[in-house]
Amino acid sequence: MNTLVEILQPGFLLRDALLGSVLVGLICSLVGVYFVLRRMIFLGVALPQVSAAGIACAFLLHRVLIGSHPHLMVSEWGLALVGSLTFTFAGLLVLVAFERYRDTVEARIGVTYAVAAAATMLFLALDPGAEAHMVNLLKGDILATTGPGLSLMGGIFGAVALILLLFRKELLLVSFDRDLAVVFGKHAGLWDGLLYLVIGTTISLGVMTAGPLVTFGFLVLPPLTARLLTRRMVTFSLTAASLGASTAFVGFYCAYRFDWPLGPAEVALASCALAAVGIGRGLCHLVARWRAA
Repeated sequence: MNTLVEILQPGFLLRDALLGSVLVGLICSLVGVYFVLRRMIFLGVALPQVSAAGIACAFLLHRVLIGSHPHLMVSEWGLALVGSLTFTFAGLLVLVAFERYRDTVEARIGVTYAVAAAATMLFLALDPGAEAHMVNLLKGDILATTGPGLSLMGGIFGAVALILLLFRKELLLVSFDRDLAVVFGKHAGLWDGLLYLVIGTTISLGVMTAGPLVTFGFLVLPPLTARLLTRRMVTFSLTAASLGASTAFVGFYCAYRFDWPLGPAEVALASCALAAVGIGRGLCHLVARWRAA
């Protein structure tokens, strides 16, 4: 209890990291709802790794074309964000361009993940001078979140949430049934593009802040858990976002209280929540069948 009171204090040393962690959990889970609706869950694995490759490539190109790496944290962070966004959008566009070939979708995503992971390691090997601070960015050291970084994250994630709220009906219609959206006169390509823009931005910032593992975990685990608990779309989205935020908070508490690594603690907790809900749902079905028999 003392630890909980401590981390809730306004003067808590890691307050910015706590808020950043909760923001990542909330918004990534909200965006992850569309991954589940569109059956794009495997993209949640590949795209964070593509984003990490973009970070490594940006630093390598800076050293080759310009010179030594920037020493100011703002310049370093901005350079990495540009690389992350560029690679994420490029990878997303390539995968979407071949989306109509449904029979090979898993193979394409698997290849994308393998190529991105190999490219990340090669970029790091070619730029050993920058490996130390690049590794922190690739891991997503959320404990290093500062006030300005938190403000920027809040602004971008706030815009993402606002877009998802304002255009919820159009995005849902395109995600559920693209052909029906075209029949209703909706510009499906435009709405797809807006959704992919939101997805790419969220993943890039999530990887920059919390790392590929945590980003993937929040994109997939809370929405899958929420899908087992809800039947309506509004409650599905709200439940997923709430689960993501609460999992991030409790994971931060456990990591701080027991000196665990933050990212794995949050993902493990989200996995336990999914397992518990899945087991509980299965037991309820068994009991219902037993009573019916």
